[in-house]
Amino acid sequence: MRTEDFDYHLPPELVAQTPIEPRDASRLLVVDRGLHTISHDTFTQLPQFLRPGDLLVVNDSRVLPARLRGTRSRGGGTAELLLLRDFGEGRWLCLARPARRMRIGDTLSFGDGLLRARIVEELPDGQRVVAFETNGRPFLSVLAELGEMPLPPYIHQQPSDRERYQTVYAREVGSVAAPTAGLHFTNDLLSRLSDHGVRLASVTLHVGLGTFKTVQVDDIEQHRMHAEFGMLSAETASLIAETRNRGNRIIAVGTTALRVLETAALGGTVAAWSGWTDIFIYPGFTFRATDALVTNFHLPRSTLLMLISAFAGKDLVDRAYALAVAERYRFFSFGDAMLII
Repeated sequence: MRTEDFDYHLPPELVAQTPIEPRDASRLLVVDRGLHTISHDTFTQLPQFLRPGDLLVVNDSRVLPARLRGTRSRGGGTAELLLLRDFGEGRWLCLARPARRMRIGDTLSFGDGLLRARIVEELPDGQRVVAFETNGRPFLSVLAELGEMPLPPYIHQQPSDRERYQTVYAREVGSVAAPTAGLHFTNDLLSRLSDHGVRLASVTLHVGLGTFKTVQVDDIEQHRMHAEFGMLSAETASLIAETRNRGNRIIAVGTTALRVLETAALGGTVAAWSGWTDIFIYPGFTFRATDALVTNFHLPRSTLLMLISAFAGKDLVDRAYALAVAERYRFFSFGDAMLII
C-alpha cells in the first residue's frame, strides 16, 4: 500500500490545543466492525459498550518532562535537549538543537548550573549521547524542576497543569509523549467500570520520538519503526488468559497498549515479555491478542492511522474519519476518542 492512501484533509481548527474538562467529557465515536456502523456518544458512557468480564489493558507509562533548555558553554548560545533513552550512569540519548554546534567534549548548562551536561558521542539525525552531572541530587528530581513536557509540535502551549498530559494511572517513568487514549479516563470512570465488572490490567510501553513522525517513504512496507521499550508482566498475561478462557474481550487502551499485546502474542498466545519492540502494524496484519480498541484520532500518513486501519478495515476507518471531520470532532493528543469494537 502507498503512504498517500492514508492521507486526509483536516481543517487546522480541529486540532485540539487544550484538554477538555473533565477528562471523560470528550466525545466518543463508536465504530462497530461487525455491523459496519458508526455512532456518537460521550466518553463517560464507555461502560455501556463493555461487558462484565471484559479486560481493559492500559499503558501505565509516565511522561518525562524531557525537554531541557539551557546554554552552551562554548559560544554562549542556546541549547535544547530532548531526552530519548536512559543508558544508565547519568548518560542519555538525546535529540540536540542546534546539533551542529554540539560536538564531543562540549558542555551545556541548565538552570543556572543546577544541571550540567557533556556531549560524549555524536550520532546521526541530530542525536547525541550526553553525560549529566547533578551535583549529587537525584536526576529525576532535577529534571522535574527544570524540564518541560515534550508536547507534540501541533500543540502550541504548555498546559497549566502538567498532570493533564499524564494518565491518572501513569506509574512507570520513561515516555517522551503521553499514551493519549488514556487521557480520557478519570478515577471515577475507572471505578464505574470496575462496578460494571470490567477488570483492569496494565502493560508498559515507553513512547519514543517516532510517535511524532509521519511516514516519509512512498511504499509503507519500506518504513522502519523506532524501537520502544515495553513490558507485559506474568500477572497481566495470566489475566489475559483467564479472560480469553471465559470468552470475554481484551480491550486495548491506545495503540501503545495494543502494540505491547501484539508483540507479546507473536508466538501465538500472550506471554510475559520485556524488551524492545519495533512492531509495525498495517493492513494485512493478523491480530492475536486484541478484540477492541480505545484510541484517539491520528495524524495523516502516520503509522498509528495505518494501525487502526489494519484493526478496523481501511474503508470503515476512512468513513469514520470523514464523519469525525464533518461533525467537528477534536483531533490528536488532546482531542476526542474513538472506540472500535
